[in-house]
Amino acid sequence: MPLEIERKFLVANDGWRGIVTRQIRIHDGLIASTGGNKARVRIADSNATIALKSRRNGPIRTEFEYAIPYSHAMEMLRTMCDGRVLEKVRHVIPHGTVWHIDVYEGILNGVVLAEVELLHADQKLDLPGWVGKEVTNDPMYRKINMQRQRIVDLPEGHAAQMAVN
Repeated sequence: MPLEIERKFLVANDGWRGIVTRQIRIHDGLIASTGGNKARVRIADSNATIALKSRRNGPIRTEFEYAIPYSHAMEMLRTMCDGRVLEKVRHVIPHGTVWHIDVYEGILNGVVLAEVELLHADQKLDLPGWVGKEVTNDPMYRKINMQRQRIVDLPEGHAAQMAVN
């Protein structure tokens, strides 16, 4: 069974910026979400995928992710996501394991989160100095909840700033 074991953290400072080895521009579209399960389409640079993810059990959930044609992903983002498309730049940083710093744009502009995927749930982590509070199990930091909050906060069509980082 394919598992995603991921932990999320707030970012405490900009110390990560000088050690980025790669940047990836990502468009994530939520197709459906029911009871913690979700279907997501993603374009990461020129690669397109569709993923089905189960409800989380702590940092663990099942994840089925498949490559799809880029044109199909574009059409899904345009027609199936009801405006729930998030934009971010993912910064890749090797630090013991590979860390991702996601810097959101668009409706979540200003949100910066660090993520790390693990091989097993009890894997020991060497936390870099730029990593802040862990938010893996905090529902406030799930993308769908952050996006809903921003939509609620929209004053006459303009996104309000959310101090997450």
